[in-house]
Amino acid sequence: MRKTLFTATAVATTLLAAPLASAASLTLYSGRGESMVEPIVKQFEKDTGISVQVRYGDTAQLAVLLQEEGDRSPADLYWGQDAGAMGAISQAGLLAELPADIYEGLPTIYTSETGSWVAASGRARVVAYSPERVDEGELPESVFDLTDERYEGRVGWAPTNGSFQSFITAMRLEHGEERTREWLEGMRDNDAVTFRNNSTQVQGIADGEIDFGLVNNYYLPRFQASDEEFPVEQAFFAEGDIGNLVNVAGIAVVASSDNQEEAVEFIRYLLSPAAQQYFTTNVYEYPVTRGVIQNPLLEDSDRLLEVAPEIDLDDLEDLEGTLNLLRDVGLL
Repeated sequence: MRKTLFTATAVATTLLAAPLASAASLTLYSGRGESMVEPIVKQFEKDTGISVQVRYGDTAQLAVLLQEEGDRSPADLYWGQDAGAMGAISQAGLLAELPADIYEGLPTIYTSETGSWVAASGRARVVAYSPERVDEGELPESVFDLTDERYEGRVGWAPTNGSFQSFITAMRLEHGEERTREWLEGMRDNDAVTFRNNSTQVQGIADGEIDFGLVNNYYLPRFQASDEEFPVEQAFFAEGDIGNLVNVAGIAVVASSDNQEEAVEFIRYLLSPAAQQYFTTNVYEYPVTRGVIQNPLLEDSDRLLEVAPEIDLDDLEDLEGTLNLLRDVGLL
């Protein structure tokens, strides 16, 4: 397959230049990794004249820090790895309301009903599988099908992984506590194989340890980028199934910031066509805006919108309830 993807450097240099602003400095708390964030931050600084000091850390830990700091926080912006953390600090009253026009044209799965944060990129849950050992008729219609006998010992999952836990939180919201518990117990009793994260599941499929894995969409393309013959494929469940949950990396302005105008400018920058192209080309995540060249290693964005379940992402903040359930079932 001919590769048409740009390098991170090439994409960064194409970012649209904004008018130079007066000297200012922003402090960004980032739950996103430095390798993903730094190219965008550096180009923003170059194009706007606004410097950005980044504090990197775990998304949940930074959310707790913001709550502890309250109005004394030096942070102007918070960039979280998942919607649950965004919802938690929004409900704590720590975020400023964003200008309404920021949401114009964005699919609802990428917006907050509180108006206090917006998605910078999207990540879909999928089922990865071995095309060599899985017949087309064996692909599950629903994530709930995976407790069937025919999947015994063939499915991988990662109960300690943050994205899996967000998925379980969404399942609790959509289907209730009891059905979620039944599914977890059914998977456990069906000998689901535990992995530490998503990438080891994908590798486990390639190595023949399992035939299916419950992962985020961007792990397989990372393997495929270096090996076009990598023996794994992935698919969505049926339209609307909770197994297709689309989680997001969200960005918000901290309410106590003295630099809210510049902070909003940073958010607009992340939603610019070139920044969105960077996220899908180099990070293998889904763009939240239109007009972005489709990454050939990803399912079409319109297809994603068709299959995604309708979940209020602000409600994914009850991580503690999910952790308690996973402990009760013996998975933590």
